[in-house]
Amino acid sequence: ILLGFGMNLFEILAVGSQSLLIIVSTIGTALITAYILSRIMNIDRDIATLVGVGSSICGGSAIAAAAPVIKASDKDIAQSISVIFLFNVVAAFLFPALGDMLGFTDTGFGMWAGTAINDTSSVVAAGQTWASAHGSDTALNYATIVKLTRTLAIIPICLGLAYITSKTKNTAADVKITSIFPMFILYFVMAAILNTLAGESLPVLAQLPSIGKFMIAMAMAAIGLNTNLVSLVKSGGKPILLGLVCWIFIALVSIGMQHILGIW
Repeated sequence: ILLGFGMNLFEILAVGSQSLLIIVSTIGTALITAYILSRIMNIDRDIATLVGVGSSICGGSAIAAAAPVIKASDKDIAQSISVIFLFNVVAAFLFPALGDMLGFTDTGFGMWAGTAINDTSSVVAAGQTWASAHGSDTALNYATIVKLTRTLAIIPICLGLAYITSKTKNTAADVKITSIFPMFILYFVMAAILNTLAGESLPVLAQLPSIGKFMIAMAMAAIGLNTNLVSLVKSGGKPILLGLVCWIFIALVSIGMQHILGIW
């Protein structure tokens, strides 16, 4: 939300609309991959669904929203979130290095990070690392906007899962929009509107994005403290492999779509 105070509303609208086709492509890739691999590797359907949704939309937030819709067990939720958190930590360090190797521009890297990294905090962390190394916040801003646009997909995905669950489990799967709508996106847009309209007259707003970046660093540390690698490996390698394959496919599709659209 605090990063919104450093952005212009018109920039958000332009970048968000530009990234829609890539977002749809990567989400579709992750969900299809998760479904196919769950059948091939005999992975529990609920775990595969949660890992697929978490990989394609917004990590732990998507899992938390989708889990009650598909009536997943606490064990499945914990295992899925652990898989996603593992790749969040890896992505925050790996993506900036890979971006340099691949010769990304600031815009291209922001688009890639925003569409291919699971969780919002990890997207922003990777964007900030890139921005610090290249002396420009362009990649950070792009990555944040694209990621928040991608997060909105949680609404149609949860509604679709509710319909499928009602058919396959023969139980009603009621979904309230208020329970799945990512409210932080609304607050982010409100912050950007305030900055667009009154940013020059309120210098204090310029300091808020720096506080937001510090909070993101704290969030990444918290994710690391919450990730027990030994427990994750002991609980089974199949979900980890599923998360890895989804992640790789999303990253490749994002790069391919950028080439097709001429963004990078």
